Amino acid sequence: MKILLVAINAKYIHANLAVHTLRAYARQHVRREDIEIETAEYTINQQKDDILRDIYEKEADMVCFSCYIWNRAYVVSLVRELGKLCPDTLLWLGGPEVSYDARDVLFRLTEVKGVMRGEGECTFAELCEGRPLKEIAGITFRQEDGVICENEWRAPMDLDEVPFIYQDLDPFRNKIIYYESGRGCPFSCSYCLSSVDKRLRFRSLSLVKKELGFFLKQKVPQIKFVDRTFNCSHSHAAEIWRFLLEHDNNTTNFHFEISADLLNEEELELIRAMRPGLIQLEIGVQSTNERTIKEIRRTMDMAKLTRTVAALRDWGNVHQHLDLIAGLPYEDMGSFSRSFDEVYRLKPHQLQLGFLKVLKGSYLEEKKEDYGLACKSEPPYEVLYTRWLSYKDIIKLKGIEEMVEVYYNSRQFTHTLPEVERVFASPFRMYGKLWEYYREKGLDGIQHKRSKRYEILLDFVRCVCRRPEGELWSERVRELLVYDYYLRENAKTRPAFAKENPLGKEKARQFYEEEEKSRVYLPGYESYDKNQMRKMTHLEYFPALKKTVLFDYMHRNPVGHEARTCEWR
Repeated sequence: MKILLVAINAKYIHANLAVHTLRAYARQHVRREDIEIETAEYTINQQKDDILRDIYEKEADMVCFSCYIWNRAYVVSLVRELGKLCPDTLLWLGGPEVSYDARDVLFRLTEVKGVMRGEGECTFAELCEGRPLKEIAGITFRQEDGVICENEWRAPMDLDEVPFIYQDLDPFRNKIIYYESGRGCPFSCSYCLSSVDKRLRFRSLSLVKKELGFFLKQKVPQIKFVDRTFNCSHSHAAEIWRFLLEHDNNTTNFHFEISADLLNEEELELIRAMRPGLIQLEIGVQSTNERTIKEIRRTMDMAKLTRTVAALRDWGNVHQHLDLIAGLPYEDMGSFSRSFDEVYRLKPHQLQLGFLKVLKGSYLEEKKEDYGLACKSEPPYEVLYTRWLSYKDIIKLKGIEEMVEVYYNSRQFTHTLPEVERVFASPFRMYGKLWEYYREKGLDGIQHKRSKRYEILLDFVRCVCRRPEGELWSERVRELLVYDYYLRENAKTRPAFAKENPLGKEKARQFYEEEEKSRVYLPGYESYDKNQMRKMTHLEYFPALKKTVLFDYMHRNPVGHEARTCEWR
């Protein structure tokens, strides 16, 4: 019997942890010798016909799809066509997108035999063994007479029994490596499915250290922990961070999703001692409105979170990604703008302005009528409006989100934006005005080149922003844009907005000739001659800023990836 586990990922660089884990667990526990299990990974960017053909040609007896909000439409389409092409093939679904409305899924998709609900390792293994369906916990299935039956939920498994799937890294080359050291969540956030699973469990630390040691030895570029609120157990988090600190290979980066207000002094001291770039942190704030936080059943000490994020920022060794969610209860435009400004002023490396997704099985879904909440009928079930936010408001927030992505999260305007912000009452208002400017000029909906984004921002400053200094100030902004441009990229083709380099070719030549002899400004370049150094760096004079800056591209900030800079006097 041939079984195919199918994953349809959002991007090529993603790998589906679930299908590989299910296959590995089944190979360890299923005793039938006639079972052959394969995995197949695709992306939502591929043509459905190509995926359909590939699945069909694999000639599996059973096909199991891993279902999430980003791939549900693909799975539904493929299932319906496979039902016609392969009527004798057993089709099963699993994953969070189908676990909490499994009966409805089977009513809608008559081609599907059953749904594996929740944790799937043991369930899938028992299906492979051929146990009677009525005896398998954690499934909803269709009987031969068409009646839909739903068995009890499966008891949580010991996470030490979950196999380590990365002994062979070849299938995961050029992909993000996902790792799980714990399951479940102790919190009750109403918008999140993790709050449904209160069965908080951890993989034993000895096993975690062994597996992380393998990644470190292999010098894997990045490991993303999929644990929900990684630091909900202080002892677990501290021990892992201590291990990473002590065994750092100066290469691997580890990504964690945490609650900043839960970090204690021990954890903070461990983080403070880490190499820049060893870890990066994703911190969900969601809202700073106290009534909203209480309504969504979220536990958060905003004052402590603010202090912690500020401390991490000041240490400068950790990339911080902060999240906000638009569309939560009791958050109108005024409230959301305040949340935005408060989080923005914490100066994270990235600020994710997300939109509420009303997930099936979440408590928030039950409260939709109370909140006057309407969401899209198709995944990802994104909010359309609430009692507090109109669809018109949502449209504006979408525009602001785009501007934040282009100008803030790109990290390409880190010196220019603070200067432009001075013109406006708040950062939220600035991004709103910038979005209005895009729409007025017909610039929205276009994929602009990088240099064009700089030109647009400069035009925005000249047309919309007003300062007493007038043209002198706009010239300062132009120079800051040039500074930001060369801070990120060793561009040998000079953009139009940058004009000619005021330094002049002769002074630049003089600098590199002197540096070849004295070796003062470019440590690490001792083996390079003046022409090589010139190609690997950039020297620019900024009249309004009154300084000459050397941009060193061989030595970049490991957190923000900006070039090292120094002044030439």
